[in-house]
Amino acid sequence: MTIRLRGHHLLCLLGYRGMGYSDDFCVNMTAIYEKLRSEPETDVEIIIGPDDVCKAYPPDKTNHCVGTVYGLDANVLAKLGLKAGERGSWQAICDRVAKTMVPEDISHLCLTCPWEKYGVCAEGVGLIVEGKPLPKVGA
Repeated sequence: MTIRLRGHHLLCLLGYRGMGYSDDFCVNMTAIYEKLRSEPETDVEIIIGPDDVCKAYPPDKTNHCVGTVYGLDANVLAKLGLKAGERGSWQAICDRVAKTMVPEDISHLCLTCPWEKYGVCAEGVGLIVEGKPLPKVGA
């Protein structure tokens, strides 16, 4: 099974702790997060535009999956040295994060993100940099 992810979701997944836009979104995001967390050799494909996380974005909310986040995607991919179309394991992506990022990078890369203020993504980057596992959702 390959999980298709856009640039900024590579970092969102590190900070996911069960918060989201709707119950359906959280169910989908939790499934993706737990799959990657528990099976780090899972294949990930980097894509441009809406991905496997976006497919559960609530239809009644203003959709940003096809608009304002493309710049964020590009900045994250550039920081990690990744390009659309590349494939590799989730572990390989986490290894890149550990080599190229520090938690403070989140405040610059994700400045416009409404979730940035919670600090969970910076915490996730910190865990990866320290070689620690990501927590189970709800733990």
